Amino acid sequence: MGNIKEGHAEIRMAEVMDHLNKTYFAWIGKADTSSPFYYRIHSPVILIEFDHQRPVFLEGDLPTRKHIHTVVRTPNGNDYGKDLLRQHLEHGHSH
Repeated sequence: MGNIKEGHAEIRMAEVMDHLNKTYFAWIGKADTSSPFYYRIHSPVILIEFDHQRPVFLEGDLPTRKHIHTVVRTPNGNDYGKDLLRQHLEHGHSH
């Protein structure tokens, strides 16, 4: 089971597929089974990042496969809150 309802997932995936020609992929790191790496998929409608981080409570100061961070966002989608400045400028800004 996923994190999004099936109907919503289908709509979201269609939106992603509609922007494949503007979708970019970036990779940093080796492509073996033990090295840490980072990748990013970015389009006008989705941002996905996967990153091996350096450990917080584990030994070592370098990124490791034991500590990962992932992000899935909608670029300019107000997924971290509302753009209050834009709303102000559009709906009531006076000089």
